[in-house]
Amino acid sequence: MEKGEERILEQMLIAAIEGDERAYVAFLDAVAKLLRTWLRRKVRHGTLDVEDVVQETLLAIHLKRHTWRSGEPVRPWIFAIANHKLIDAIRRHGRLPLADSPALEEIEAMQVEVPQGWEIDRALEVLTPGQRSVVTAVSIEGSSIQETARDLGMKETAVRVALHRGLAAIAKRFGRT
Repeated sequence: MEKGEERILEQMLIAAIEGDERAYVAFLDAVAKLLRTWLRRKVRHGTLDVEDVVQETLLAIHLKRHTWRSGEPVRPWIFAIANHKLIDAIRRHGRLPLADSPALEEIEAMQVEVPQGWEIDRALEVLTPGQRSVVTAVSIEGSSIQETARDLGMKETAVRVALHRGLAAIAKRFGRT
């Protein structure tokens, strides 16, 4: 994938995180296409249902989208999640032969950091109570902008602003500006 395509994926994910549903659908469609191509090269014909792994990966991406760091490459993050889902599928189905590929080793080396509970608590300490509520709802609990606005009695625009400012404050606090 060219740098331009990587940038488009990044822009779609950013827009999706900010609540743009069309961008999110486009992002998931593009990722599904990438995953199908990658998985067909990794899995020998008939040994594993590629579409099952694609769907499991898309679900994991949805649930873990808050772990992607804006400004970081999107593809390594996607393929790290996909690799874990592929390994899970292989374990469920017993030993299955994979196509030989040094790329698999490269992907195994790319680990996505999942923050520990105390790290999340520490990050949330720098936020105002309003920002903390929004960041917790959207980034940790996985609520949509619309759901968060309804639950907190805020306008969607205010939720987006609080989320953006909260994440920026966390990034600044931990040196990721």
